Amino acid sequence: MHQDVTDLRNFYYRSMLGRAAQQHVRDRMLGLWPEAKGQTVAGFGFAAPLLRPYLAQARRVVALMPAPQGVMPWPAGMPNVSVLCEETMWPIETGHVDKLVVMHGLEVSEQPSNLLEECFRVLGPGGKALFVVPNRSGLWARSDGTPFGHGRPYSQSQLEAQLKRHAFIPERHVHTLFQPPSPRRFWRKTGNTWEKLGQTFGMVMAGGVLMVEATKRVQLPSGPGVKAHAPKGLKVLEGLGAGKPGTARTAE
Repeated sequence: MHQDVTDLRNFYYRSMLGRAAQQHVRDRMLGLWPEAKGQTVAGFGFAAPLLRPYLAQARRVVALMPAPQGVMPWPAGMPNVSVLCEETMWPIETGHVDKLVVMHGLEVSEQPSNLLEECFRVLGPGGKALFVVPNRSGLWARSDGTPFGHGRPYSQSQLEAQLKRHAFIPERHVHTLFQPPSPRRFWRKTGNTWEKLGQTFGMVMAGGVLMVEATKRVQLPSGPGVKAHAPKGLKVLEGLGAGKPGTARTAE
């Protein structure tokens, strides 16, 4: 079930915990996608906090917000690029998106397969998608006080298997939000330390958020199809050296 856009806005823009989460998730995204010059970048769910770095360089940025969640004007103080849309019917032409960010969209969707099909449709050949979901092994998925405590959390193998079933090729993955999901002063002051420890000892520390980059698989048409036959050339000189019908040639 989708969360209300007001609750998401208040968390990411009006709380210390939300601003810290926004910063760390966005930094990890920029590590994967440092630029998007001349590209079309789209976000679905509540991906707006991650899209701001691309506003100045991308050819087009659009923040798609599903109807069950609601929409808010974004970005503040600039021309609006947010759009209210149906969860599985986006107002984007097929194959026009170069980079797609999905956050607070997949894990709360009641139609995840149809949603992934829509993601596949809007991406161009070789287009990349970044799926940001709660990690089922992390602390953030167990806390109702953050947006990552809602919906279905994923393990890395679960998410990658689901993406493969919908013709995506998982390429890279990262984890983030190793700090506890607590607004207490001690945890906020030591948040950066926990993130550094998590990146160093990720094998024993579970990040609260899993991020998987996937590429759209482009396949050649399969099946018999229609075979094209090259027309045979006209045999203009055929038969000139042959004898008349009914007569035998004599040896010279």
